[in-house]
Order: sequence, then C-alpha cells, then structure tokens
Amino acid sequence: MSDVFHIVPAGSRTASMLIPVIGLLFAILVGVGVMLGLSVRGSRTSTFTVDAQGLRISGDLYGRQVAASAIRGEGVRVVDMRREQKLQPALRTMGTALPGYQAGWFRLENGEKALLYLTSREQAVYVPTTLGYSVIMSADRPEEMAARLRAVGSAK
Repeated sequence: MSDVFHIVPAGSRTASMLIPVIGLLFAILVGVGVMLGLSVRGSRTSTFTVDAQGLRISGDLYGRQVAASAIRGEGVRVVDMRREQKLQPALRTMGTALPGYQAGWFRLENGEKALLYLTSREQAVYVPTTLGYSVIMSADRPEEMAARLRAVGSAK
C-alpha cells in the first residue's frame, strides 16, 4: 500500500508576483527580437535617395532626411574605412553592430558624431553636415553617389 502526499500550495501572493515578472521578461525578449529583425532587414533593404531636397535614408530604425542646405558638399568623398583610422567607429552610442553591418549613432576615432550605414568598409561615402554629425554609408555606386551629393550640397 502506498500513500500519496501533496505539496503545500504556495501562497497566492507569491505566485501572482511572478506573473508580472515573467510578462516583463517576455516583453523585453520580444522587443529585442523585433529590433534585431529590423536591423537584419535594414542591412539588406536600406536605401539612400539623393535629390534636390537632400539625402533621405530609409529602411532602418535610424532613417532620416538630411536637407540639401545641411550637406557640406565640398567635404563629401569616398573613403576606405580600413585605411582612414580617424573615421573608424570608436563608440556605439545608439545603434546596431552585427557582423557585417553597423547602423546608427557612433563616435568616431576623431571624436566626431556619425550616423553609420556600413556593410562594406572598402568604399563608403562620407557626408559631413552642418548638423553636428556626419553620415557614412555603404552605397552600391559610391563614386556616383558622392558626386551627386557634392552637387546637391554645393547648390545652396
């Protein structure tokens, strides 16, 4: 003959305190997953549009419009980030740093604040602005984009 013994139930207050904690942890996990998903998508679908109004960055969390009047056209150039030590990201202040993709706000080695959209370091377009930051992007036609940005930024 066997006897069965049951656990004394935890007080309802103890158990009910765990539910909000578990809910909060779940919400944080979902939020991180969504942010990671948006970043991965942005590494493949971000676009840079240059027109008479300026530069429009779309497809990621950090997208924005940089007015033509804020682009310092004379300073726009194509850079090799591997060789330009002063332009290396030194500190991520608000952004994504995945293998092969950096996007968001960074401090550069030279102390400058920069909005990065980097998937390739060989030929990136460096765009200084009058807004207190620069933009550095990996574009599919960097020389053409830099020439267009120089023209837009100089036509103020």
